[in-house]
Amino acid sequence: MESYVQTVESKRTFFQEGHTRNVNFRIGALSALASVLQENEQGVYEALAADMGKSSLETYETELGMVLHEIRHMVRYGAKYARARRKSTSLLTWPSSGKLYTDPYGVALIISPWNYPLYLSLAPAVAAIAAGNCVVLKPSEMAPHTSALLAKIIDECFEPRFISVEQGGAEAAQALLEQRFDYIFYTGSTRVGKIVMEKAAAYLTPVTLELGGKSPCIVDDTADLAAAARRITWGKFLNGGQTCVAPDYLLVHSQVREPLLRLMKAEILRMYGENPLSNPDYPRIVNRDHLGRLTGMLTGGELYCGGCWDLDLLKLEPTILLNPSPDSGLMRDEIFGPILPVLEFEDIQEAIDEINTREHPLALYLFTNNPRDRKKVMQQVPFGGGCVNDTIMHLMSGLPFGGVGQSGMGRSMGRAGFDTFTHYKGVLRRRGRWDIKQKFPPYSEKNLNLIKKVLK
Repeated sequence: MESYVQTVESKRTFFQEGHTRNVNFRIGALSALASVLQENEQGVYEALAADMGKSSLETYETELGMVLHEIRHMVRYGAKYARARRKSTSLLTWPSSGKLYTDPYGVALIISPWNYPLYLSLAPAVAAIAAGNCVVLKPSEMAPHTSALLAKIIDECFEPRFISVEQGGAEAAQALLEQRFDYIFYTGSTRVGKIVMEKAAAYLTPVTLELGGKSPCIVDDTADLAAAARRITWGKFLNGGQTCVAPDYLLVHSQVREPLLRLMKAEILRMYGENPLSNPDYPRIVNRDHLGRLTGMLTGGELYCGGCWDLDLLKLEPTILLNPSPDSGLMRDEIFGPILPVLEFEDIQEAIDEINTREHPLALYLFTNNPRDRKKVMQQVPFGGGCVNDTIMHLMSGLPFGGVGQSGMGRSMGRAGFDTFTHYKGVLRRRGRWDIKQKFPPYSEKNLNLIKKVLK
């Protein structure tokens, strides 16, 4: 505990000395991080292969490439985002001008998960650096090779007083949460998110929670089925299904269910081969406990395809289940693995009502060429973010990303990430000695009427 106190206090001192308020310092730090990441590219591939069984292409596509993209964005636009901006003021304050000043919070704690251990550690860290904060980064102990590589990379790039990596298990995270931070950014489960928020409340520390939930995917009877099958299969089974925004269950119009399922089965064969368990490009489940949890869900529906697993390889085939039991864990809990339950609907309102019986999802995917269906879903279903006629790709679009309700709070990605780690300080500057005298005591009915007119 003593070492964590020193870790935080050394960064607070570094921050108070003003180093990170210099925008050139921030851009230099981000450029240095990009250089060291590129120098360690092969090490990144090896670490993700050791932790998750990921191929180099999937690692670059979903982790390293996305981090480098975030860095390039902040290097290009960070100085612009940090500038004070003029804001209009009301007639009541005339003559005056308004400005919004950007203030970094101070020392940020970033707690990241195991499923995308590089990207979900460094993407928020990049935003925090661009906004001028110091960072304590706590990666997941369940991705030990990537955590060790992160510690090496950060140590090569930065003074420990500026940014450091704290490795360790749940005890380390708990001890860090006892410290006073100026901002906390947590990605992981809803259960732990509640604990993080409770700990943050002790110091009234602002938080961003990127959580999860059961993200639905809807396919109506006007959808392009070939494109839908390809994109749903990719989005669901990417990273072995261990993606917080993966399609968690499929709602498909009864008229197109059979052709869509046939196309998805063909896509699974095309992408992963006759035996996905032996495919080196198909990621594994993170550990035996998670694999056991997933195999226990297989009894919750009728097997359409897949369903085999290998305990030694820690792999479960891409699996589609039909007619899932509403009382099963398959439909109660976030699956977070390569199992896709399929439900039918006859009318889009039926699908909307099914989704709205659950907590607000982190993502929603809709495949349709019907503008009325699209409008209904967008207007009636609360969700964090998503796609129409695609899956996952909203994370790669530069759009703000974040949850709502049980799926989280706050936003990240690009400008939204900079804003998350920034306090916008509104300042009014008065000029001259003139005032609206009626705003001062003694008050009267006449003065009240005048103020009402001014404030219209």
